[in-house]
Amino acid sequence: MRVFGLSRAIRKSKKNAVIAELKVYSPKYGDLLNGRDPFEILRAYERAGAVGISYITEPQYFHGSFEFLKRLCRETELPVLRKDFITTKEEIERTAEAEASAVLLIARLLGESLGEFVDYAKEHGLDSLVEVHSRKELSLAVETETTMIGINNRDIRKLELDDGNVSLTEELAPLIPRRYVRVSESGISSVEDLRRALKHADAALIDTALMKVDDPEKFLRQLRGGEVMSLLEKS
Repeated sequence: MRVFGLSRAIRKSKKNAVIAELKVYSPKYGDLLNGRDPFEILRAYERAGAVGISYITEPQYFHGSFEFLKRLCRETELPVLRKDFITTKEEIERTAEAEASAVLLIARLLGESLGEFVDYAKEHGLDSLVEVHSRKELSLAVETETTMIGINNRDIRKLELDDGNVSLTEELAPLIPRRYVRVSESGISSVEDLRRALKHADAALIDTALMKVDDPEKFLRQLRGGEVMSLLEKS
């Protein structure tokens, strides 16, 4: 198990810290693999210097697979984040058993149980990326012992059918205490978007934009090589 590997990898990153998502399907854009081998894309992410890999296991809307997550964790040395709509502790146990490094916990879904789920994940050796989309949700997140707080620039209630952008990161990230690793999630499709996000956050999770390009390795290298410096690098 890669215990707390994702937050540590972000803190150690010397360049723009990007969590690259291996995303097979989008409710908005449909099939994102287009016949490509997902493990070839994984290798491209590794070569381009991703700090971690994200994967959505939700099957209905994102065509994810828990069995694929287990294989993914075996195939890479990078920390793996399991993205899903986690609402039971059993799913945290399964995530740890799959040897993932981190689990997404959505403040909107878990409400007052959020801290309990963060603690349970920690007991199982998992980083938690607590996801927020509002100041109210952020107030819940900062009361927990999570290692990371993610700002989802899109509204999960709309299943990615909205056009989120990094303005929400610009609003919320400065409010997050420095003891947390701050992650800007989704809505990032260019070096300029990344520059804006990393002016306030420590890392960015990039999903659909990486999967839509013909050469994800080249695009990720461009993102990581752009003239951006995260707050962690400045400190």
